[in-house]
Amino acid sequence: MPEASNGSAADIVLRPVANADLATLLALYRHLNTEDPSLDMRLAESRFAEILIHPGMTIFAAFAGAQAVSSVTLIVIPNLTRGGAPYALIENVVTHADYRQRGLAGKVIRKAIASAWEKGCYKVMLLTGSKDPATLRFYANCGFMQDKTGFQIRRPAAA
Repeated sequence: MPEASNGSAADIVLRPVANADLATLLALYRHLNTEDPSLDMRLAESRFAEILIHPGMTIFAAFAGAQAVSSVTLIVIPNLTRGGAPYALIENVVTHADYRQRGLAGKVIRKAIASAWEKGCYKVMLLTGSKDPATLRFYANCGFMQDKTGFQIRRPAAA
């Protein structure tokens, strides 16, 4: 893996992930939820194939060479309200620990938002479980407003 000092901003490429990017994306996701168990590779390949063909779903990533160093998932959802304008959801925002504080997450988020606007979305939503003021400021600086109340329900653990 490249050291953080080897990749300048000029060396970073933003693009949607492709089939060959699975291994580097899985390595990057270890920086998102460190306690998550590793996925069985067959399951990971199957899920990734589903993601790549899922209408309206795109994972945008910043690459330093072949290494994914920041990414965001954008899901565009068809809609029957708001004149039929779709809406979008952003999920799995992550930056490799060695590449943080370089503006990469902001760049991939802005890329995802631009894509949502290009697809006619009337809004883009993002939820975070973080209470860290710096994280909340970061999302506000990306243009998000904290003016709604979010709820979630998680599937109970199997007994």
